[in-house]
Amino acid sequence: MTTSEIIYTGGLHCKATHTKSGVVIETDAPTDNHGKGESFSPTDSVANALGTCMLTTMGIAANGRGINIDNTTAKILKVMAAGPRRISEIHVEIKFPHNNYSDEQKRILEETALNCPVAKSIHPDIKQKVTFLY
Repeated sequence: MTTSEIIYTGGLHCKATHTKSGVVIETDAPTDNHGKGESFSPTDSVANALGTCMLTTMGIAANGRGINIDNTTAKILKVMAAGPRRISEIHVEIKFPHNNYSDEQKRILEETALNCPVAKSIHPDIKQKVTFLY
């Protein structure tokens, strides 16, 4: 079974449908590359995938250890480079609610985030700058 089906709908827009759930994600080219910025760009989606993967895997680790990370947030900044056009950096700022995490809990959460599958799948030339705020 496929993961998704994507159709180019014109005007630099695509519509991707998640095969299992039917959820749709639409993309547009970014404003600095001929688009209107009406949705996530494909490179925005890559940066967003890093943040959501970090939060998801930390949630898995937290659930198994009785750690509450509900309402933890991530802010993402994608930095582009030219020649060739590519993502050069992804900055992730993860902010936890004030739950008095122990040093051991912080270590587990941070190690989990930094070793999530997306973080390990991104090319090493792309700098991942991750900040954890407690």
